[in-house]
Amino acid sequence: MPEDWKAGGFGLYIHWPYCKAKCPYCDFNSHVAAKIDEKRWISAYLSEIDRLAKATSGRVLNTVYFGGGTPSLMSPDLVNAILERIKKSWTVSNRFEVTLEANPTSVEAGRFQGYRDASVNRLSMGFQAMNDADLKALGRLHTVAEGRKAFELARNTFDLISFDLIYARQNQSLASWKAELGAALELSASHLSLYQLTIENGTAFGDRFARGALSGLPNEGISADMYFATQEICEAAGMPAYEISNHAHAGAESQHNLIYWQGGDYGGIGPGAHGRLTLGSNRYATDTLLSPNAWLDQVEQTGSGDASRRPLPQHDQASEYLMMGLRLRDGISIARYQRLLGNVIDPKKLDHMVLLEMVTIVDDTLKTTPKGRPVLNAILRELLPD
Repeated sequence: MPEDWKAGGFGLYIHWPYCKAKCPYCDFNSHVAAKIDEKRWISAYLSEIDRLAKATSGRVLNTVYFGGGTPSLMSPDLVNAILERIKKSWTVSNRFEVTLEANPTSVEAGRFQGYRDASVNRLSMGFQAMNDADLKALGRLHTVAEGRKAFELARNTFDLISFDLIYARQNQSLASWKAELGAALELSASHLSLYQLTIENGTAFGDRFARGALSGLPNEGISADMYFATQEICEAAGMPAYEISNHAHAGAESQHNLIYWQGGDYGGIGPGAHGRLTLGSNRYATDTLLSPNAWLDQVEQTGSGDASRRPLPQHDQASEYLMMGLRLRDGISIARYQRLLGNVIDPKKLDHMVLLEMVTIVDDTLKTTPKGRPVLNAILRELLPD
């Protein structure tokens, strides 16, 4: 389906791989380095932008997202150089969204105006917790006071602000999470990403958990109570979940992440970045080398940052659309899914899910219910084709 991506839009993801320290729960491609050659990075990023612009000539670009790592360690000059080249390479949409992830420390907050001047209009801040003891346990380098100060500066600088919190942390009670979420809502961000702590293999927390040394994790019942309390509290505050873990005031939803969830195209630039690109009659899955130095070497030596580019069969495209789209409160288009699949959804399985009140169908829209959303994986096991 050569034109299917247009239903989701087109964006760019720019990965900055460096952090000041590696958080013990993080399984993202992040690295700590004593010295960073920004001139080399500028050259590599601009080269990749030029390559992707040539492959996607004529498109309207909806979003850019600087992720990491910690993109707020990038100099505003580097961000500006990237965005200037991007704006020269594509026509940007009238609602062009440029997001940059930031840590709420005083040093990084000092760069906010520079990012704004470079055309960043949305900031995503990594708060993670609203008390100092848990921030320290999570390996964060800021205090609550620093976070609040950085947020105030951000609110005076950017039109849209999001921040992340992690719940179901060690020794966290339902009451303490409710209080913490209430304090977060009082800050009046336009968007909140609220994630349950997951223990990933290969992280410091994963290693501790395997040794039996990660104590105090809530059981499944308490974690579920935290999830449902989150939905209720945020809904009452006018920030319903438009996606399983993401809450926003109307009009403040992450346009970039919606491209992922709605099956759009996105180019991935930087070490560890993934992409989905429709070129000609094929849709491709792309990925890049994880090592920052290896990625830089490859771009400089070959003119391409892609480690692999493989055609994505329509069957896989359909599965991705179902898996990502059912995360959204608005659900998916049944006709679009079946067009990608080349078949109809098994009516018996669908009827069973409706009978269990896990999903609803209204006209062409299939979506999960509040009861079904927290058990999405079970729904997908039922509905995904064999």
